[in-house]
Amino acid sequence: MATRVASMTESGLLAALTVVMALIGVYVPFLGTVAVLMWPLPILVLVVRHGLKWGLMAIVVACVLTAALIEPMVSVRLALAFAPGGIALGWGFRKGWSPVRTLTTGIVCSMAAKLAALSLLFALTGVEPFSSQFEIMEQSFDSSAEIYRSMGMNETQIEESRTIFTENLALVRLLLPLIVVMMGVMDTMVNHFFGGIVLRRLGHEVQTLPPFAEWRLPPVFVYLFGFSLVGAYWGSTRNISLLYQASLNVSMLATFAGLIEGVSVYTYASRYFRWPKFFAVAMMTFIMLNGFLLRLLCLVGLFDMVIDYRKRYWKKKSEE
Repeated sequence: MATRVASMTESGLLAALTVVMALIGVYVPFLGTVAVLMWPLPILVLVVRHGLKWGLMAIVVACVLTAALIEPMVSVRLALAFAPGGIALGWGFRKGWSPVRTLTTGIVCSMAAKLAALSLLFALTGVEPFSSQFEIMEQSFDSSAEIYRSMGMNETQIEESRTIFTENLALVRLLLPLIVVMMGVMDTMVNHFFGGIVLRRLGHEVQTLPPFAEWRLPPVFVYLFGFSLVGAYWGSTRNISLLYQASLNVSMLATFAGLIEGVSVYTYASRYFRWPKFFAVAMMTFIMLNGFLLRLLCLVGLFDMVIDYRKRYWKKKSEE
C-alpha cells in the first residue's frame, strides 16, 4: 500500500512537472525550446522508478491538464511527438540495456513519433508541416529587403540575395526528412544524458556511454554515403525528384555521422599527442569555420568507420 501511495505521489508530481514544462515551451521564448526538448525527462524517470503503467498514466494526466490550460492540439502533439522516446529510454534504463541499445531504441521510437505527430497535424489541418515556418522566413526576408532598399542598397544586390535565399529555402525543403531524423536524434541524446544524471542522483545504477574520444559509428554510414552519391547523380540527370531528394537526405545524414566520428578522432588525437587544451579547442574552432577543412574532417570520420585509425595506429603504438 505504501509503495502504491509513493508511486501515485511521484506520478502526480512528475505529471505536474511535464505540464509546467509544456507551459514554458509555449509561453517563454528561447527557454521554451529547451523545455520542449526535455519534456520526456519526467516520464523517463517515472518509467524507471515505478514501471510502464505509471508512466502511461502520468502521460494521460499531463495531456488532460495541458489540454485544459493551453489547448488540446498542443497537448496531443507534445504527447505524440515526445512521449514514446521518453518511454523507450526509461524502459531501456529499467531493463539494464546497454547504452547503445537504449539510445538506438529511443531514437527509432522518437523518429517514428515525430512522423506520426506531423502526419496527424497534416491530416487534421490540411496544412503542410513547417509551412508556417517557411512563410515566416519569407516574410522576414521581405521585411529585411525593404529596410535595405530604404537605406539605398542597389536593387541588383537585393535580387541576388533573394535568389540565394530562395535556393537555400528550397534546399531546406528537400531536407525536411533529415530534419525530422535529427530532431529525433537530438531529443533522445539530450534526455539520455540528463536522464542518466538524474537517475544516478536518485541512487539508480545507470550504464554510461563510452568517452566521446572512444566513439565509433557503424560502417554502414560509409556505404550509405557512397550509394547516396550515385543516387543523387541518377536522380538529377534523369529528373527523378524523389530519388534525388532521398539521396540528398541520406548523403547529409552520412556526412553528419562522419562529422561526429571525425570530431571523436580529433579528440582522441589531441589527447594522444597531449596538445594543450586551448590549442586543441582553437584548432577545432578554426576547422569548424573553414568549409574545406570541415568537409575533410567529415571524410576522415567516414574512413575511420572502416579503417579505425585509433586501433590501427595510435593504440598499437601505445601497446608496444
